[in-house]
Amino acid sequence: MTNDVVLVDAHDRQIGICDKRAAHLDEGKRHRAFSVHLIDNGGRHLLQCRAAGKMLWPGYWSNACCSHPAPGETILAAASRRLQEELGISASCRFIYSFEYHARFGSIGAEHELCHVLVARSDAVVTPSALEIRSIRWLTRDQISAQLSKSEAQFTPWFRMEWHCLLSEYPSFDMVMAG
Repeated sequence: MTNDVVLVDAHDRQIGICDKRAAHLDEGKRHRAFSVHLIDNGGRHLLQCRAAGKMLWPGYWSNACCSHPAPGETILAAASRRLQEELGISASCRFIYSFEYHARFGSIGAEHELCHVLVARSDAVVTPSALEIRSIRWLTRDQISAQLSKSEAQFTPWFRMEWHCLLSEYPSFDMVMAG
C-alpha cells in the first residue's frame, strides 16, 4: 500500500494527499484516520502496546488497531486490511462516530486527525505484527477504566478521548454491534 494519507477539511472532504510522515511533523496536517475497538464474545477489549519503532507514542497503550485509509480506499476496507496486517485477523467493522482531535508528542510531531471510530467483534486468535505492536492484552471495560484512572498510565490521547465517549454514549457495546 501507499505511504500517503488523505488530507481533509473539517467536513472530511478530501483536499489533498500527503506523505504519512510529513503529515505528522510539526503541528501535523489534518488527515483521515480510523480507530478500531476489537471486542471478544466475552466482552473483553483488545489493547495493544505500540511498537518501539512508532514515530508517535511508541510504547503507549491504545485500542486494537489505528491507521489511515490509502487514497481512494474506504474506511471499512482500510480497517479490514489493517486488522489483517497488524493482528492477523478478519473481522467485520461497524462505524460508531467520527471526531477531530489534535495532539502533540513533544517536539517530534503531532496527530491532527479526523478519526472514524469503529467496533468489531472476534474471538479469532490474534497474531500481532512486531513492526506495529509490542504486546497485547484483553481487558474488561472496568479493567480499562481503572487503568486509565492511574496518573502514570501511558495511553494514546485518541484512545483516552474515544474511551470516554464510548462509555458515556454507548454504555453497552452489544447495542452497537447489534446495529
